[in-house]
Amino acid sequence: MTVQTADETQRKAATIVGARLSRCAHSGGLCGEFYVLGRLVVSNNAAQTALNIVAHERLFRLGIASNLAVFAVDVALIAALYLVLKPIDPILALLAAGWGLIETAILVVAACSDFAVLRVLSGAAYLVPFGDDRLQALASLSIGGHRAGYNVGLVFAGLRSTAFCYLWFKSGFIPRALAAWGVVASLLMGMCSFAFIMFPELRR
Repeated sequence: MTVQTADETQRKAATIVGARLSRCAHSGGLCGEFYVLGRLVVSNNAAQTALNIVAHERLFRLGIASNLAVFAVDVALIAALYLVLKPIDPILALLAAGWGLIETAILVVAACSDFAVLRVLSGAAYLVPFGDDRLQALASLSIGGHRAGYNVGLVFAGLRSTAFCYLWFKSGFIPRALAAWGVVASLLMGMCSFAFIMFPELRR
C-alpha cells in the first residue's frame, strides 16, 4: 500500500482539522453535554431538575449555546475532512460526510428540545393551569428527548468517524496505528450507542 502525498489544499484543510476545529468542538461538547447537564439534571427527580434549571437558567442557556457552536464547527470539520480525504476514495469520503451531516442535523434538533424545557419552566401565566407537577414532568420529557436524540446522533457519529478513520489509514497521512485505533474506537462508539437504543436497560 503506497503512502499518498497531500497537496496544498489538503494540507491547509488538515491544519484546520487538527489544530483548530477539533479542539474547539471537543471543549464545547464537554461543556454542554457533561458539565452543564451533569450539574443540573438529577436522575429520576423531575422536581429537583426543574428547580436546578430555573435557578441556573443562564448556565442552561450556555449549554445550549455551546452545543450549537460545536455543531457549526462540526460542519466545517466535516468539510475539511472531506477535502483532505476525497482523493483517497471519493465515494467513501462523500458517504462519511453525509453521515456526519445527518449526525449534526439530529444533534441540532436534540438541542432544540432544550428550548422546550425553558418554555415549560418559564412561569408564564398561560402555563398556570397545568400545575407544577405536570410542567416538571414535561420538562423531564424534553430532557429525555434531548438524550435520545443525542444517542441517535452518536450512531451516525460512529459511522462517520469509522469511515474517515479508515480513509486516514488508507492514505498514510498519519501513523496507521493511530488510524486503526480510530477505526476501532469509532466502531465501538457507534455500536454502544445502537445497543443503548435496542437495550435501554444497559444504561442503568
